[in-house]
Amino acid sequence: MRVRDKVVVVTGAAGGIGRAMALRFAAEGAAGVLVADLDEVGATEVAKEIGDRAVAVRADVSVEDDVRGLVTTAESAFGPIGLFCSNAGIITGHGLDATDMEWTRTIAVNVLAHVYAARAVVPGMVERGEGHLLNTCSAAGLVSCPGDAPYAVTKSAAISFAEWVAIHYATKGVKVSVLCPQGVRTGMFEQGIAEDHLTARAVGASGAILDPGAVAGAVVEGLEAERFHIFPHPEVAEFVRRKADDPDRWLAGMARFVDSLEAR
Repeated sequence: MRVRDKVVVVTGAAGGIGRAMALRFAAEGAAGVLVADLDEVGATEVAKEIGDRAVAVRADVSVEDDVRGLVTTAESAFGPIGLFCSNAGIITGHGLDATDMEWTRTIAVNVLAHVYAARAVVPGMVERGEGHLLNTCSAAGLVSCPGDAPYAVTKSAAISFAEWVAIHYATKGVKVSVLCPQGVRTGMFEQGIAEDHLTARAVGASGAILDPGAVAGAVVEGLEAERFHIFPHPEVAEFVRRKADDPDRWLAGMARFVDSLEAR
């Protein structure tokens, strides 16, 4: 899957990974990039950086009508969508103390937004016989997330949904990829470091902290190879293998890891 001449939608694109992907897709020759975010000002700034081949839209991806509106706007401006990047996501920073409201909001943004995107674009992709979904799911969806229960659970659910879509639509021309990075130098990570949060400490202890641009480069490479798992941090693949080989040993090791972080 090459981005050149494709129409691309990127949610959560006002900053961080989303911004980096939008800019990289434009540099790769995308026919048009729809830059979506709750932060309309930030999205507009990214679209201005790209130029005439971009439009900015304010959208709440937890609202299905907003997601359908993104698709309508993108298709009206540029044509059929070739790549939909469901990238927007939120964290809570809480474990068992997470409120019902936090769980509900996190499920809506980190899981249902992917469902809404698929509902909106998969039928058209099937009709055309081609298209690609890229869901930002995080390594947390595969190997959990110390310190944030809603984030770990919802990212895992997002990967499971992506697998389901791939199983049902791959033979109909729709490809699916999940982006699963570890530490990335984004606003969320920087805030966690400033607050000395357990999650940020865990991420910092697990591997390199990448710039968003490096993640965007890994995305382009992964899309061209049509890989389901896109790992900007190669070590994540090894973590997943260890978990699959011996779940009990992996769980015990993770428990010791969290204990070491809490003892600091």
